[in-house]
Amino acid sequence: MNHPVLPGDKLGVVEEFLPGIGTYEQEGTIYSNFTGTAKIDTRNKRVTVIPTTRVPELPKEGTTVLASVTHVQEKMATMSIWKIDGRTLQNPFTAILHISSSSPRYERNMSEVCKAGDIIRARVIDMTNRIPQLTTAGRGLGVVKGFCSKCGAVLSLVNRRLQCSSCGNVERRRLAEDYLKSEGSVNGS
Repeated sequence: MNHPVLPGDKLGVVEEFLPGIGTYEQEGTIYSNFTGTAKIDTRNKRVTVIPTTRVPELPKEGTTVLASVTHVQEKMATMSIWKIDGRTLQNPFTAILHISSSSPRYERNMSEVCKAGDIIRARVIDMTNRIPQLTTAGRGLGVVKGFCSKCGAVLSLVNRRLQCSSCGNVERRRLAEDYLKSEGSVNGS
């Protein structure tokens, strides 16, 4: 049986079907996740939705992202994800980086990890409540391009320190190994 559905349309209950691709289950009821065609596999008791529109790229646990830091507080930073596993998004996602997931060592303040305007490479570690939770603690993760918090110029890596070539300001960040070498790449290549 095939019939057209919209996002949020009720497709059945878990007592009669298993939720398949393109569906989600909430409190025992199965709903459509997309505009498309609902297909019911009566033999395997599974309902799926085949989308009729292009499915947007969504961050998933384990994916690597490039994001711009939009706001930094003492213990967390908000980010705007604009690239997932090398694919540029049409509409960015808001994400959160908590200080406990920012570095393998203890960090006192998030401003020592990243600052507003920086571009970071991170990995999605949790999608609870559909808000990506990120980590920069890992190989190849961290700030890939940093900007001076005083004048806005790009920070250069000089003798293992970040220094502004315009105003001389010295700052600290949680850097990726390839800082300034591959800011547009998610995979470091």
